[in-house]
Amino acid sequence: MNLPLLAMFGLGTPEILLLVVLGILLFGRKLPDLARSMGKSMTEFKKGMNGIEDQVNEPSGPRGSIEPEPVKAPTRVTPTAKPNFDDAPAPTSTTPPKV
Repeated sequence: MNLPLLAMFGLGTPEILLLVVLGILLFGRKLPDLARSMGKSMTEFKKGMNGIEDQVNEPSGPRGSIEPEPVKAPTRVTPTAKPNFDDAPAPTSTTPPKV
């Protein structure tokens, strides 16, 4: 184990032994499988981070620019027939409305 790293978190020997005992009690026979899967996960994570760093540090070559679509002028819609407005007054009744 990397003792300076564990000392950075303030863990001494008794705390580390307690964590190991708790790990054995909780995980038992599955502890090696758990450690193996965690190791694989860390390896994949590091590979992914290296891939991202390679993409960031890679000199950018000429990329094909994306041409925007040309803006079209709005088309005017003209009616084919004239609207018919009725200017006749509304019919009036001689009786008052009922309340």
